[in-house]
Amino acid sequence: MRSIWRPSRAVSRAERPVILWDWLLDPASLTQRLQAVCGEFRVEVLQSAWLRPSHDELRALGLRANQRALVREVYLLCDGKPWVFARTVIPRATLSGKYRHLMRLGNRSLGAVLFSDTSMQRGEVHVAHLAPTHALYARATHRLVRKPPGLWGRRSLFFLRDQPLLLSEIFLHDMRA
Repeated sequence: MRSIWRPSRAVSRAERPVILWDWLLDPASLTQRLQAVCGEFRVEVLQSAWLRPSHDELRALGLRANQRALVREVYLLCDGKPWVFARTVIPRATLSGKYRHLMRLGNRSLGAVLFSDTSMQRGEVHVAHLAPTHALYARATHRLVRKPPGLWGRRSLFFLRDQPLLLSEIFLHDMRA
């Protein structure tokens, strides 16, 4: 199966969601940007467990098909409403030594941790338009009352001292403050 994730430069102007495009390509911390536009910002943990990532996630991380990783799914809430669904896949090797604390983030923002780490490097941003038939769309919208006809998201590999983690952020809101 071909990945739906594409480098942002491969998305034609006609395909780009006008309002969301700036959000999708913003290289800074999404947490900080949301905090700047929200009255109250909060992280709601939906799941944090050792699971087998999707084939696409395994490929992106260079993991074998039978490997498990820590999968954390959260909603980033603005004024009590979910604006972003975030899914992080962290291989076991990344969670050693200094980065063991990533297993116990609780309702703290991963972005706050990543962007405060001087060793952090971010890979290229890939974007995708998720149709309702996509598994990630289903995960992102499972608690929403009204489900949109499609969703845009971005994902990047982050490296902490050369150890990877994959962060996908699916935008549930039109991002107009």
